[in-house]
Amino acid sequence: MTAVSASGIAELPPPPVRRWTRERIAGHVLTGLWALAGAGLVLYLVFAWNPELFARWAPAYLRGLGVTLLLVAISVVAGAILSIPVCYGRMSRNPVLSALAFCYVYFFRGTPLLAQTFLIYYGLGEFRPQLQEIGLWWFFREAFYCAVFAFTLNTAAYQAEILRGAIQSVPRGQWEGAASLGLHRLQTLGKIILPQALIVALRPYGNEIILMIKGSAIVAIITVPDLMGQTRLAYSRSFDFQTYLWAALIYLAVVETLRHATDWIERRITRHLVR
Repeated sequence: MTAVSASGIAELPPPPVRRWTRERIAGHVLTGLWALAGAGLVLYLVFAWNPELFARWAPAYLRGLGVTLLLVAISVVAGAILSIPVCYGRMSRNPVLSALAFCYVYFFRGTPLLAQTFLIYYGLGEFRPQLQEIGLWWFFREAFYCAVFAFTLNTAAYQAEILRGAIQSVPRGQWEGAASLGLHRLQTLGKIILPQALIVALRPYGNEIILMIKGSAIVAIITVPDLMGQTRLAYSRSFDFQTYLWAALIYLAVVETLRHATDWIERRITRHLVR
């Protein structure tokens, strides 16, 4: 409650005393340790800086970054397209469609992305004669295409669940109000439901893209020359630990850029909600 002084002027209550609890002390200690670790990393990069090594491998890192971004971009777009029928199946009242969509999502969300990539890259190689007969071997013999295929199937399962949850978060009254105005279900979905659902789904979509970028490092194991692949090559030729630090900083910069872009888009599309 607000106190009133003798002169009749309202006075705000004093701020609560913040005590040094064990949790607060532990938080400050951990923050200090992280700050020391960051300072140590910066000092290491300064004193261990090798301009010749950087000049030699910087172009390769840029090429690897381009491969990483291309892989993630294709996979996310193709996964978004594939997630639409999967989401429809998950929300369908048809038990067959619902069961098939559930099994798809259950498998790709419940197994490691690395295992899925291996199954496609190494497993489908066992069916080379059959793939050659139907003219698909040119696709599955390339590591990059196999990685795109695996990442697309994986992210489609996650994006389908994101889209389904966002659509179901819209109140049922929106559907009923649109029906009372005589709008078709597709019109209701496209003009009323999806615009509201995408606001809810924006943050999870951004997180999914960030996870895809970080997870894309596994494709170096199947010989794709992405950023991590170029990093492994640089380390195998130089045995200099800072090559991995460069890769970590590049990944961090890309992730932070995406995070800020997501925040900016969210602020733009929710301006009507700010009061």
